[in-house]
Amino acid sequence: MTSLNISLPEPLKHYVEGQVASGDWGTPSEYIRELIRQDKERRLHSLEQDLIAAAKGPTIELAVTEIRKKGLVAALRSQTGRR
Repeated sequence: MTSLNISLPEPLKHYVEGQVASGDWGTPSEYIRELIRQDKERRLHSLEQDLIAAAKGPTIELAVTEIRKKGLVAALRSQTGRR
């Protein structure tokens, strides 16, 4: 495993320490890893829902050059006006 140092404002540090003290996590690192896993899962779920909605929606045509220039997600967002 590798390490990553982060800085937190004092209130967030106390919050993390309180979550660890609750007994659900053994260390602050375990708590932060769980938050990152949850965020990753939430984002993947959101992307999946967007893809399902897009598959059911109108056809969008994108030029290969635009996809190469911006990346697929950015090109789709600019075409549909979404963030």
